[in-house]
Amino acid sequence: MRGYFYQIMRRYLSLFVLPCDSAVEVDPMNGLLVAVFPNGRVTFREKDGAGGRSLPPERVVDWDDLVDNRPDYLVLSGLIHYERDIQRLLSQLYQRCHSGTRLIVTYYSSLWRPFIRLASWLGMREKTPELNWLAPEDIHNLLILGNFELVRQDCKVLLPIYIPILSDLVNRYLASLPFFRLFSLVNIAVARPSMSEVNRPSVSVVIPARNEAGNIEEIVSRIPPMGPADEIIFVEGHSTDRTWDIIQEVHRRRGTELRIKITRQDGAGKGDAVRKGFSLAVNDILMILDADMTVPPEDLPKFYEAIVSGKGEFINGSRLVYPMDDKAMRFLNLLGNKFFATAFSFVLGQRFKDTLCGTKVIGRGHYRALAEARTFFGEFDPFGDFDLLFGAARMGLKIVEVPINYRERRYGKTNIARWRHGAILLFMLAFAARRIKFI
Repeated sequence: MRGYFYQIMRRYLSLFVLPCDSAVEVDPMNGLLVAVFPNGRVTFREKDGAGGRSLPPERVVDWDDLVDNRPDYLVLSGLIHYERDIQRLLSQLYQRCHSGTRLIVTYYSSLWRPFIRLASWLGMREKTPELNWLAPEDIHNLLILGNFELVRQDCKVLLPIYIPILSDLVNRYLASLPFFRLFSLVNIAVARPSMSEVNRPSVSVVIPARNEAGNIEEIVSRIPPMGPADEIIFVEGHSTDRTWDIIQEVHRRRGTELRIKITRQDGAGKGDAVRKGFSLAVNDILMILDADMTVPPEDLPKFYEAIVSGKGEFINGSRLVYPMDDKAMRFLNLLGNKFFATAFSFVLGQRFKDTLCGTKVIGRGHYRALAEARTFFGEFDPFGDFDLLFGAARMGLKIVEVPINYRERRYGKTNIARWRHGAILLFMLAFAARRIKFI
């Protein structure tokens, strides 16, 4: 039982902890979880931690050394069941986090309490009497008191005993579905340290532009200043109108004044344009603004304030909160948006009102980490938005939605093919569910 259970938990943790990431498990009972990862280590608050005696010395780090050498992930695997002062422990962990550290807490559901005691009595697990049986709401409150913010909450493992074929089907698929997840053995909380320091970083606004000649001048005039050295990056996408000519003209006239960069994409699709624009960006905050101006450029400071204040690490626009212009979105498109928002919320484990809004914001450091791990989901996203959404959710970033006033397009025609692109979205959704949900 024990070996199979840890196999499931390692599979889930590998969703977040990549081979290049440093991860430390605190006071583990054994070395079957984090210590197995390439850069996984364990630490003990007491110098004679019994759980580390069977591990090679290089897999054990000193508790006090973590104050100076802070890992990317800190893991508490069942530890809160035996901890008498959880708030104090979380406060100590906060002192061992850098701004990008993620805390992963696993704990048993109280519904399984009699079965866990029976398994201990039968010798199927270590005899470790649990002191605390906490609800997810208790964990959430303790995280807040310990200066952490909950990012993601999940449930895993319906069948902890290995039965060929059946166990994999039940634990990979059934345990992730509504209703059945209520009976899962393991609750999992992913949290980030709360950041109180606020600085004013500069922004790189990436604008993919294909057949948007009538909007270029107005975009440049309407983007408000946010940081001290903002830049605008136009990525032209093989237009059939005068978009590239006007971009070049604007660059000649105002390029130095407004720090404008221009380029033409090599491939096709918005995703390719976004990736090229981000590769040219030099500022700490990366923004996407669609050139159709259905999202007013004047709304960008709302996104900026959300990310620099620490309210979120990935900021997603939502067009479905405020009233929109009458012709801004067709009825079938509205239904499709609501469907995909619900589906992506289920798959990614964070609530979305709107996944298809083109305006998205991420820190440059987080984007680099996301891009390095892009092969996890593949590079087939023609839109670019879902590459970012999937990656941000996998990394455990705090995702926040900013409502915007969605406007009617005033120039040109949409570059979205409703049915063809809808089919692509369904394929990406199914692929992501297999990699991030049903694991």
